[in-house]
Order: sequence, then structure tokens, then C-alpha cells
Amino acid sequence: MVSILQSEWYKLRKSKVASIILLGPLVGFFMGLTPNFVDEAGMNEWIISLLTMNLTYALLFLPLITGVIASVMCRYEHQAGGWKQLLSLPVTRGKVFVAKYVLIMFLVFALQLLYLASIYGSGMIKGLTDPFPLEIIWKSILGGWIATFPLVALQLWMSILFKSFAAPLAVNVIFTLPSILAINSERFGPYYPWAQPFSMMYIGGDTGDVFFIPWDQLLTVVGGSFVLFFFGGLLYFQRKTI
Repeated sequence: MVSILQSEWYKLRKSKVASIILLGPLVGFFMGLTPNFVDEAGMNEWIISLLTMNLTYALLFLPLITGVIASVMCRYEHQAGGWKQLLSLPVTRGKVFVAKYVLIMFLVFALQLLYLASIYGSGMIKGLTDPFPLEIIWKSILGGWIATFPLVALQLWMSILFKSFAAPLAVNVIFTLPSILAINSERFGPYYPWAQPFSMMYIGGDTGDVFFIPWDQLLTVVGGSFVLFFFGGLLYFQRKTI
């Protein structure tokens, strides 16, 4: 497994994944410098700034960037018989799938940490004087990362399914845009995979709760969809004709 991870990391170093990862936090940073869209009297200035930044970052850029990273992870294998070359080595398909997934989640976690830095940096430039609510913002950052678990599994599945680099990205864009409407629906919003990062990063309700959403939603929606998409993608890859 370690050797597979090292091989996948080496291939990523040859790609432009670093610039892709920086894009989301940079957009969030500049959104943090703009006037706040949310106006709540008496609320901590940092939280108001985070709510404004999440409208763009968590709702659009985070789901889109995870899809780009997943497509990049499978780009080399779809070129010149790369899957045959990779699977001719003494590795199992299961380990290859898990290694790609783990590396994508590591990159998404790094993306979230950069976004945390952009929140703090934009707030310092704006001169926010309220205490920095590290625990609340950290819940938002970690919650957004956990919300991408099923989404990344689905996007990795799509990236293995389609040989074209653009095809899974197009699918991701098509389903990301409706999340703007889904988050306003009490019926569909909690179950729409592309809306989960925003829901998990949104600071609302009781801030003492885990990730500000009910436990049953976390376990059934995020956990259930992760099991469905991860093992569905793994089963497809195990049976895929190379």
C-alpha cells in the first residue's frame, strides 16, 4: 500500500494539482475581503465573514475542486493503456482504489487547512477585532472535509468509469450547480450529495452540536452515501474490463 501511495504521489507531482488546490482558498480569501453578505447584529465578526466566504467556497468551489482532483488521479491511467500497465504490477485492484481515495482525501484536507488560513488572513487584513472562534471555525473546516467523503468516492467512481478527462468534470458541474437550489429545500437539501459540504460547514443551530447538524443526518446521509458510493465504485473497479 505504501508503494502504491508513493507512486500515486509521484504522478500527482507531475500534474498541476498544487495550483488547483490553491484556487479554492484564494477565491475564499478574496470573498472574505468583500463586504459581508450576512448582517447579524451582535454576531462575532469572524463568523459573519465565514458565512459570507462559505457561500462561494463550500457551495461551489469545494465540490468542483474535489472532482478535478479525482479526475487528475485517473488521468494517467486512461492514457496509452495506463490501467493495464498499473494492474500488471503485483498490486490488487482494491489497494489501487483505496490508495487513490486516501490520497484524494489527504489533498482535500490540505485544501481545507489552506481555507482556514485564508479565513484568518482575510480577517486580519480587514481588521476584525472580535475574538477568533477557533473551535467553531474548526468544526466548520472539519465538517466540510467529512462531508466530502461520499462525494469524493462518487467522483473517483466517475473518473474510473469515463476515459475522457472532461466527462466526469462535466457531470460534477451539472450536479453542483443545482445545489444552490437544493440547500433551500428542506425536502431535498439534506440528501443531496453536492450540498453536503455547505450544510456541514454552515454555522447554524446549536454551536455545541457536532458540526451544527443532527447526528442522524450525519450518520444516515453522509455515512450511508459514503458506504454506497465507496463500495459501489470499488465493486465496479473490481469488475471493470481493462
